[in-house]
Amino acid sequence: MPLALSFAFAPYQCGAKERGPATQREETPADALYGLAEEFRARGDEEAHRATLEYLVARYPSSRFAQAARMDLEELRPPDAGSD
Repeated sequence: MPLALSFAFAPYQCGAKERGPATQREETPADALYGLAEEFRARGDEEAHRATLEYLVARYPSSRFAQAARMDLEELRPPDAGSD
């Protein structure tokens, strides 16, 4: 009977809540790539910065870091010459 009773509390024990960045235990690949892109930017290596952001978006498109990378890439895009 105690084993059967323990199953009743399983959702509470297993953490049915979603984990957010504050409780995340490991860095994800997308997290690491975004950090690397930021490091390249800080060092002034714009080519590596852009390439890393593009790779992140292509490889991990549903990641929250892909969304940030898309916004960063949008800011890096030169303004259209015909929009003056």
